[in-house]
Amino acid sequence: MARRSEGEVLERRWKSGRGYALRFRAYGRRHYLTLGLASDGWDRGRAEEELANVMADVRRGLWVPPDRGGRRHADVQGPEVPPTFGEFARDLIASRQGQVAERTIERQEGMLAHVLPFFGDWRVDEIDIEAVDAYRAHKVAESEARRRALERGRPGRDRNGRAIRPLSAYSINNTIRFLRWVLAIALEYELVTRNAAAGRRRLLKEGQRRPVHLDTAAQIEALLDAAAELDREPKLPRDDRQVIVATLVLAGPRSLELGHLLWRDIDLANGRILIGRSKTQAGLREITILPILRDILAAHKARASGIDPDDLVFPTARGRRRNSDNLRGLLHQVFERADVLLGRRGHVPLPKGLGAHKLRHTFASILIATGEDPISVMAQLGHTHPGFTLRVYSHPMSRNPGEKARLKALVAGERTTETPAARSVRLDGSALEAAIRRCLRRRGGKARRAEVLAALGVELRDRLDLVDLEILPSGMLRWEANVGKARQRLVRRGVLRADSPRGVWEVDPKEGSVEVEGQGFDPVTPLESPPRLRPERSRC
Repeated sequence: MARRSEGEVLERRWKSGRGYALRFRAYGRRHYLTLGLASDGWDRGRAEEELANVMADVRRGLWVPPDRGGRRHADVQGPEVPPTFGEFARDLIASRQGQVAERTIERQEGMLAHVLPFFGDWRVDEIDIEAVDAYRAHKVAESEARRRALERGRPGRDRNGRAIRPLSAYSINNTIRFLRWVLAIALEYELVTRNAAAGRRRLLKEGQRRPVHLDTAAQIEALLDAAAELDREPKLPRDDRQVIVATLVLAGPRSLELGHLLWRDIDLANGRILIGRSKTQAGLREITILPILRDILAAHKARASGIDPDDLVFPTARGRRRNSDNLRGLLHQVFERADVLLGRRGHVPLPKGLGAHKLRHTFASILIATGEDPISVMAQLGHTHPGFTLRVYSHPMSRNPGEKARLKALVAGERTTETPAARSVRLDGSALEAAIRRCLRRRGGKARRAEVLAALGVELRDRLDLVDLEILPSGMLRWEANVGKARQRLVRRGVLRADSPRGVWEVDPKEGSVEVEGQGFDPVTPLESPPRLRPERSRC
């Protein structure tokens, strides 16, 4: 194969047989030229000779690009030239109108808007692995340019006047997955010989994202209370925020499924919701109505204006079907009010990135935390494999003592008004330092960091509140980070050794003898003697 700078000979397998084509650059653009079939006398040697002639004409400025028919010579009876990516992708999306949801068409057109400027004029069989990697690098550079423009205060604007923000690795990967899908269809039509966008190496590495879901019964209760407060405000036209939020959190429907719910699908007498329209066959399912949700749905039905079997359960103010777009605005309003309530009650705010689908994650976590078996959780979420459900949708609810009992009471309808959480006063710096010293003394004055944290977790579990159990951006629990700070203070005062091996905490020998566990040391009684300070240097 000739060097890419001089063009290259391509051997193709078309329906009519093996054939040859040329790919090269001329006059600042890439060109693809079909030569002909092996049955017409073409072989690699003849194709390379033709490539040399074409490149010589290009250097002299004599070569003329072929017409849209794509044949270099009128007497060549080669196969039909594959379409450009732009033509093929547009036709593919247009052909799916009426076969898939309108939202899917809009999403694919959005992906095409990213890929088209780069690959629009390329023939589908010109796109190789090198080209896909070049596209990925191009999108990374484009995202970086957007970021710099945003930092300078001069970002680009979209058609609605909103600032154009940088693309995440996840967004860039989605455009590559769209390219992969188009090329997969082209491969089925035998327009290409391989899918150049396939494989994990074509994608950017995405950072691990922290799961977003409601972590405690207090957060769920605050969300329901916030929605109820907004429903009672006379200036706001709608009064169905609480029932919508409760259904998303306590039944887990998708936005599409929520919007299509009819009153014939809500069986309050037998405590079940029938999902009759979903994106998958497994999504056609039955969901058990939790007691608290049954009460909220019954109250909503009692005040609804239309409760005929074919009336929508959650219509918009104009009586239309709800979708993810109008749900987004409603939920954003509720989330803001819930954060205010949580602040008043002394709890951490809702996690960032919460949305309708993340409330579905919360529903899975509620079922797991209240003892539902994985098969039941899978069925109520509309999945086909329990392993996928547990891996993606179920997240451990807060393990604060009594949290599971509180959650069970909440879903059973035994709700009480939240009281402000009392902030721990026993876990101040001196308490943590004393706990570290007790732990090390029990272990002969030396232990590994993980061993110390495990022991302190058992000793301090009844003192930890929701703030102590908050996960910091580093991934550590707040109380664990505070233990690390307490250890640093002990090192600075000379209580612990600063030259211990990495990951080992050790009492400084100057601290005196160390009592071993089981030899008369009371692990509950704090040390009576104050910490020893480093001796001051003599000024003499």
